[in-house]
Amino acid sequence: MFSRDFNQDPFIVIWELTRACQLKCLHCRAEAQYRRDPRELSFEEGKALIDQIYEMNNPMLVFTGGDPLMREDVFDIAAYAVEKGVRVSMTPSATPNVTKEAIEKAKDVGLSRWAFSLDGPTAEIHDHFRGTAGSFDLTMERIKYLHELEIPIQINTVISRYNYDYLDEMAKLIEELDCVLWSVFFLVPTGRGQEKDMITPAEHEKVFIWLYELSKKVKFDIKTTAAQHYRRVVIQNKMREAKEQPEDIKYLDALTQQGLTGSIDGLGRAPKGVNDGNGFVFISHIGDVYPSGLLPVKAGNVRETPLAEIYRESPIFKSLRNPDEYKGKCGQCEFRYVCGGSRSRAYAMTGDYLESEPFCVYIPKSMRKQKARQES
Repeated sequence: MFSRDFNQDPFIVIWELTRACQLKCLHCRAEAQYRRDPRELSFEEGKALIDQIYEMNNPMLVFTGGDPLMREDVFDIAAYAVEKGVRVSMTPSATPNVTKEAIEKAKDVGLSRWAFSLDGPTAEIHDHFRGTAGSFDLTMERIKYLHELEIPIQINTVISRYNYDYLDEMAKLIEELDCVLWSVFFLVPTGRGQEKDMITPAEHEKVFIWLYELSKKVKFDIKTTAAQHYRRVVIQNKMREAKEQPEDIKYLDALTQQGLTGSIDGLGRAPKGVNDGNGFVFISHIGDVYPSGLLPVKAGNVRETPLAEIYRESPIFKSLRNPDEYKGKCGQCEFRYVCGGSRSRAYAMTGDYLESEPFCVYIPKSMRKQKARQES
């Protein structure tokens, strides 16, 4: 796990099985539709894709959507992957599709984890964000099913201006629900996601510091998405606590047992900084390949080119894996190899995925020194 070369093999592969979904979430990356797209990868194409994924040093595989349960063959696809030895998890939408029978099937097939979204500690906040009345109550009920069947639960939460003031209550709820992992997403304005729904750069920093302090007190693990700069906050705090100022940023040392990406849990999380296209690859419902679901820059299609070739050879992926090519302060930052900023957010805000993370308040040392010289 620790020796994985992100230039050759991804750490995690996300496959959007379908764009069909019954919800209307405000932030939906996929702008999901009620009906399935007839162009979706077929069951046979899906099996061939899983074979290709497995050959890339067997990364983690996550089924997403839309709602994966809108595909009748989802458990057949999962069974094929699990029988090969692939570690599979799924992020279905909390809809009436999530029956007790469906959850039992998932357990029988051997899905290693089930992830549900909760975007607020109350029905009012969550249902507004998900665009569907009753979504909160349905999610809470389905979580009870998971506990009964002893399936580990992951909760995904998108941080936005709608729930920023309720994070303490949110963390308390995650604890009460006995979840193994809280996966905290930071909004990227793509798909239905709007810039007006985002929290400010200063609020991002406040949430990072809060998450770090929380991670030391709770029994569940914490992971962030589209918040690469949380790694910088963790490292800064750990260095401060150790009263050290090493010249080299030792990512592994700093993040060990820190939840975020340092520890290895049942699914085995990344021992080093995963970013869009760097240890991460996204395959759409029609086979298009992107650096991530939030970075809509197409690098190829698995119907035409093998996944490994796209991931390893695409100029888009290659540039994303070279932080020295990043522009602005991200390209000068001493944390660029362990953070690198959200390439998705840079693209969404500037149209250039190599530009600086626009929602980071940190000023790199080199820029501070340069400013000091100019002022002296």
